[in-house]
Amino acid sequence: MYQVMEANLLCFILFTLVGLVLTSFNDYLHNGTSHYHYCVLGAGPAGLQMGFFLSKAKRDYVILERNSGPGSFFNKYPRHRKLISINKIHTGRHNAEFNLRHDWNSLLSDKPDLLFKRASGEFYPPADAFPLYLSAFERELGLKVKYGVDVGRIRSVRSATGRSYVLTDQHAADYSCSILLVATGLWVPQEVEFAGSHLAEGYESISTNPDDYKDQAVLILGKGNSAFETAQSILGRASRVHMLSSSTVRLAWQTHYVGDLRAVNNEVLDTYQLKSLDGLAEARLEDIVITKQEERGRKRSGIKNPETRDKLFLNLRQFKQNGDEGKGSDDPRDELLDHIDNFSLRKPYDRVIRCLGFRFNFSIFDSSARPPPSENAKGRLPGVTAWYEGKNTPGLFLLGTASHSRDYRSSAGGFVHGFRYTARAVHRVLEYRHHGNTWPSTRLMTTQLMSWILKRVGEASGPYQMFETLGDVILLRGSHCEYVEEFLLQALPRFSSLSGHDVSSQGLIVLVMQYGKRKIDYLGLGRSQTDWTKAWKSNFLHPVLYYYDLLPTEQDMKTRPHGWPLPRPKAIHHMVEDFLTEWDTPLSHIQPLRRFLEHCVHSDLRAFSTENCFRSALTHRKPPLFCQQGYLTR
Repeated sequence: MYQVMEANLLCFILFTLVGLVLTSFNDYLHNGTSHYHYCVLGAGPAGLQMGFFLSKAKRDYVILERNSGPGSFFNKYPRHRKLISINKIHTGRHNAEFNLRHDWNSLLSDKPDLLFKRASGEFYPPADAFPLYLSAFERELGLKVKYGVDVGRIRSVRSATGRSYVLTDQHAADYSCSILLVATGLWVPQEVEFAGSHLAEGYESISTNPDDYKDQAVLILGKGNSAFETAQSILGRASRVHMLSSSTVRLAWQTHYVGDLRAVNNEVLDTYQLKSLDGLAEARLEDIVITKQEERGRKRSGIKNPETRDKLFLNLRQFKQNGDEGKGSDDPRDELLDHIDNFSLRKPYDRVIRCLGFRFNFSIFDSSARPPPSENAKGRLPGVTAWYEGKNTPGLFLLGTASHSRDYRSSAGGFVHGFRYTARAVHRVLEYRHHGNTWPSTRLMTTQLMSWILKRVGEASGPYQMFETLGDVILLRGSHCEYVEEFLLQALPRFSSLSGHDVSSQGLIVLVMQYGKRKIDYLGLGRSQTDWTKAWKSNFLHPVLYYYDLLPTEQDMKTRPHGWPLPRPKAIHHMVEDFLTEWDTPLSHIQPLRRFLEHCVHSDLRAFSTENCFRSALTHRKPPLFCQQGYLTR
C-alpha cells in the first residue's frame, strides 16, 4: 500500500515539475521580444493599406491591433451608423483609376475587384459595411495581422546600429522594430473644461434611440458632422435642439474641405432658418457655465415629480461672476437678467451633449518616442514632417487620420480617399531610404509629354483627391523626361533625397490640382470661368503647372505666397476649369497647354506629317522634336 502511495506521489511530483517547466517556457515565449523591420500599429484602413504595400514589397512586417477584427472604430462610430463618404458606383466609365475619384471607401490593391462596392451599394453606406470590407481586404491579401495586442507603451531605444522602437502590450510582451508606422486614428473624445462640464453627456455614450429625447430640450456642444448627425437624428422627437460652439458653421461645399459640415447632415439648418424652434449660437465653450437645478415653477410650488429630471441651465462665466458679486440668487438665470434679458440660451435644457470630435492618443508614448502635438487642429494631432515622419522621432511615421495635421482643413488627408495615397507616398519614401528603390517613374519622349499630362489630369485619382498636397513632378532632360507621380509637394526641396531622382539643368514641371483662392458666391451666376485666356481666375478644381529651372529651396517654401501650395515659379500655367473635369478640349485646354510646354522645353511639340518632316529636315538645322524622334529615326 505504501509502495503504491509512494509511486503516486512520485508521479504527482513529476507531472507538477513538467507543468512548471512548460508554463515557464510558454511565459518565456509569450513575454519575449519579437523583432520586425516594420511595425504597423492599428488595423484600420490606414494600417491595412500600408500592410498591402509592405506585403507586396515582401518586407518583414507585422500589423498589431488591440481588438478582435479590423476597423473596430467603425463598429461604434459614427453613432447613428451612416457614413458620409461617397460610394458612387455608377460613373458611366470603365476606367478604374477615374472611378476611384468617386469611390471614397476602397483601399488600393492589385486586385481590381477588391472594392468597397462589394460590401455596400448605397451612396452613403452603413457604417457596419466598412469592417466587413476591411476583413475581406485583409483576408484576400493575406496580410500579417496580430489581433488582441493592446499596446500600452511605446519607447525609443538607441543602439550601435541606430534607433529602434519597442512596443509593450498588455501581457508585457515586447515588439521591436526599426520603423514604426502609427495608424491608430483618432478615437479619444475631445473634451473642453468649463464649469459644469461633468453634466454634459458624451457623443461616445449617448442613446441613439430618438424616442429617448421625446419632448426634451437638447443643447449640443459643437458644430461638426458628429454634432449635426446627432441633432438630425432627434429633430422629430426633441422639443427644441440648440447647437453651441465658438465658430460659425463651415459648409463643405463652400470650403471644399470634406471634414466640414456635409449636406447629408444639415437638416437642422432648415429648421433653424425656417423658424421651427431649433437654432445655432456662438460662444467660447471655456466661458460657459452649466448648472443643474429644479425648474423655477416646480421649485416655487414645492411639487416634485420623481419622474421628471432636474433642468440644466446655461450661463456665461462673465455674467455668473458678476452675479456672484450681487444678490447671490440661487436661480442661475437671475445673474443674466441684470445684464441681458433676451440671452439666446436662457431657457433650461433637459440634456447637454458634447460632440467635439476626437483627438490622438499621446498617452501610450513615453518621452523618448512621443511626437509633439501639432500647431494646428488645437493640438489634437501629432506634428509631422512633410513626408509624415514624426517631428523629433526619426523612424516613426504617422499614417491615416493621425497624419492629417499636414493638410488639416485644406485637403483630404484625414479621410480614406486621401490617406490611401499618402500611405503609398510614405511607403515609397521608405523604399528608397531603406532599400534603395527609387520612386517609380515613367520615361517619356518629350513629344509624348502633353498626351501623358492630359491623361493624368483626366483620370488620376491621387492628385485629384489630395489636391495641393500631392502632385506629379516632371523632370526635363532634353529629348526625354522622367514622369514621377504623386510626390509630396511640401517636401519638394528634398525631392532628390526622398525619391532618388536628380534634377537636371533643364529644370522641372510640377502638376498640381488646386481650387481658386477668391471668395465667391459658390452658387451664384459668376461662379465659373470658361474663358481660357482668364484661366488663372478659375474657382473650381483645375490643373496648374509650375515650371522651375532650379529645384525650390526650403527658404523658398517658407516664403511662398499665402495660400499657394508651392513657391513662385519661373512660369505658371492654369488650365481653365472644366464642368466635366475632363480638360480635353482642343482650343481651351490642349492648345494653351502645348504652348506652355513648348516654352518650358524650348522646342516645337506639334505633330507633323511625313512630308512636313521631310521639308523641315531640308530647310532647318534643327527639325522639330516630333520629326527628330519619329521620321528621322525611321
